[in-house]
Amino acid sequence: MVSTIPNPHVKQKVAERALVVAVTSRSVFDSGADDGGVLGVGVAFPLLQALQRVNERLLEDDPAETLLFDVVLITTDAQQQQQRPPLLSSARHHGLDVSRFCFSGEDDFLESLLTNDVQLFLTTDQRQAQQASGKGVLSALMDQQVASSPSEQLRVMFCGDAVVRSNSDLMGAIRPATQRFLARLGELRRRFGVFHSPLSIILVTFHGGRDSCGGALRTLRSRGVHVDEVYCLAGAPRGPIMSQLRPHFLLREGLSGLQE
Repeated sequence: MVSTIPNPHVKQKVAERALVVAVTSRSVFDSGADDGGVLGVGVAFPLLQALQRVNERLLEDDPAETLLFDVVLITTDAQQQQQRPPLLSSARHHGLDVSRFCFSGEDDFLESLLTNDVQLFLTTDQRQAQQASGKGVLSALMDQQVASSPSEQLRVMFCGDAVVRSNSDLMGAIRPATQRFLARLGELRRRFGVFHSPLSIILVTFHGGRDSCGGALRTLRSRGVHVDEVYCLAGAPRGPIMSQLRPHFLLREGLSGLQE
């Protein structure tokens, strides 16, 4: 059974305009609480701060702005299911702009994604990401490296190899979700100038050469996404550059065949 609780401490976003991002609570908070009942922060904590920083800058420029990130916290962890009050109070304690808290079981968390019109689902669980993709929800994995990502700038990375791949091995159901996300993300990025933007979009091709990188760049531009940084590794080890770029997440799913 899915239960959704609006956060009474934050202003709810305009549903028709918001870019809804769902993040699992186990990636945002540790299960252990201190003496005051406040949960410790997890790997996704800088991500939520970066999303919030984008919203703050948008509202600074235009207080009537409605194109904002709308954060939903998804809880499927059995232990955290029993920690509803600490989850809500911890989000408030840490100053996180979480609009809604969704509680569900492992077997029906997909319902919470669809009910909340989630446009991007972020998790540390590969199985959850695959299940969400199968239902047409754009998903991405986060790992421990996210904890070192900057909190003052949201860094979104696209896998250029997936963009130029011509086969349709990924289910067609996820492609409309990807195109919708790209359109919203591109519109968000255009709200800011070239310098000092709280949102940076990065393109990396890990295996292809210069032509592949150029093709991926043109494809993203045709979808309204203007890239800030481009890297062509051509088979070089990815570890060093990833540690320097420190993206909050890497998008691969749904990118295949965008040029069609």
